[in-house]
Amino acid sequence: MKKQSYCAGTFYSSNKDELNQFLENYKINPKYFSNAVIVPHAGYKYSGKLTIEGIQHLNRDCKNVFIFAPAHYERIFGCVTCNYKSFETPFGEIEVNQELSDEIKTFCDCSKNNLAFEKEHSIEVLLPIIKKYLPDTKIVPVLYGCENFKNLAETIEKFYDKGAFIISSDLSHFYPEKEASKLDNYTAKMIEENNIRDFDIDQACGAVGICGLVEFAKKKGFSLIRNGLTNSASSTGDSSRVVGYGSWFLYEGEKNDYIKKYYSDFAKKVCKDSILSGLQLGVYKPVNYDCVFEQNGASFVTLELDGILRGCIGSIIASRPLIQDLIKNAHAAAFSDPRFPALTLNEYNKIEIFISLLSKPVRTTFDEIIPAIDGVIIRDGNNRGVFLPDVWEQLPDKKDFFEQLKLKAGLPKDYESEYLEVFKFKTTKI
Repeated sequence: MKKQSYCAGTFYSSNKDELNQFLENYKINPKYFSNAVIVPHAGYKYSGKLTIEGIQHLNRDCKNVFIFAPAHYERIFGCVTCNYKSFETPFGEIEVNQELSDEIKTFCDCSKNNLAFEKEHSIEVLLPIIKKYLPDTKIVPVLYGCENFKNLAETIEKFYDKGAFIISSDLSHFYPEKEASKLDNYTAKMIEENNIRDFDIDQACGAVGICGLVEFAKKKGFSLIRNGLTNSASSTGDSSRVVGYGSWFLYEGEKNDYIKKYYSDFAKKVCKDSILSGLQLGVYKPVNYDCVFEQNGASFVTLELDGILRGCIGSIIASRPLIQDLIKNAHAAAFSDPRFPALTLNEYNKIEIFISLLSKPVRTTFDEIIPAIDGVIIRDGNNRGVFLPDVWEQLPDKKDFFEQLKLKAGLPKDYESEYLEVFKFKTTKI
C-alpha cells in the first residue's frame, strides 16, 4: 500500500522538473558526512534551504533513514509507525523498511497508526529531498506525541549502526522577530553545548526529538555542528509573527577538533586579517564563513616572533560567536597585550600565529589536574588566573605550576582558602 502525497503543490512543488531545479539551487559539497541531522519541516520557500543542505550532510552510503517527527494532527501518546509499503514523491516512490519498522516498534513500544501520517507534513516534506540525494535508501518513519526524549535517545543508540537519523523540527512559533531570534539563539546554544537541562517544549515543535539526539550526543562525546539558523521573516518580510528554523549535523567528536580538521587555515587567516586591519586603522568584517563560526567559542591567540612570545590574549568562556572571538583576541594580542608595545607592520610580516580553542571549563580539584594535559583556571572572589596547557612545558612540577598560577591571580603563592575554586579545560591547537 502506497502513501499518496498530501503536501505536494503546497509545501513544495508537485512538478518534478521545477522541484528538481529548486533543490539544485542548494546543492552543496559537505566537508563531513554525518549519521544524524536536525532539519526544519516548513514549506520549502520558508525553510527549504536549511532542510536541503542539512539532508545532504547525511552519509551517502546509508541504507536506511530513520525519521523522528512530531505529530501535528493526531493526538499520540508515545510513538507510532505505519503499514505503508512506500511513500509517493515527485521523484518516485520511497520504500519503507517494514522489517526495521517492526523492530523499532517493539523496542520503543510504538503502535501502528496510518491515520496519523495522512496529512502529516513533518515527515512528507523531507521525502523528496531524501529521494533525490539518497535515491536507494529506505525510510523508517516514526511520529511521536507525548514521549520521553530518553526513549528516543536509547532508540538512536540501539539502531545507530543500521542507518542514519533525521530529527524533524522547527523552532519557536509566532513571536515577534526580535524575540524569536533571541529565543532561537538560546535554543541553538543549548543544542551546541549538549545541555538540555532546561529545554522547554515551546522552544521547538520537535523538542522531544531534538532532546533525544542531544542526549545521545552527550553520552557518546559527539557534537552538533550548526548548518544554519533563520526564521520566516527572511522570506516573507513579516516580522510580527515568525517561525524559527535551524539545522545541525552530528559530528563524531569535539567541535574544536572539527574546526581544526577542516578550517585551520581559515581560522589563522581571520586572525591575520584582523591584525592587518588594525595596522591599517580599519574594521575587519569577514563574509562568507561557515556557520560553525557563528557558534559561541572561546579562544586564545598567541603571536610569536622568531620563536619568542610577542603577544597572547584570549577568552576563557565561550560568550560570543567564535568568529568574533578570534577577531577580537587576535587584535588584542597584537595591540593590547600590556607586556608588549603595539605590533609594527615590519613585525607583522614575520609573526607566527597560534590558536588555542578551549573546551568548556569544568570544576575540579588540584589533585585531579593532569599535568601537561589540562589547562587550569583558579578563582577566588575578584582574583582569577589562567594557564594554558602549554605552561606545563615551563612549569612541569605541579607544586610550582600552582604557586605561579596563584601569583598570576594576585594571590600569595602559599594561599589556601575554602573559597578558592579550580577549573580545568582542554585546548585544541591550531
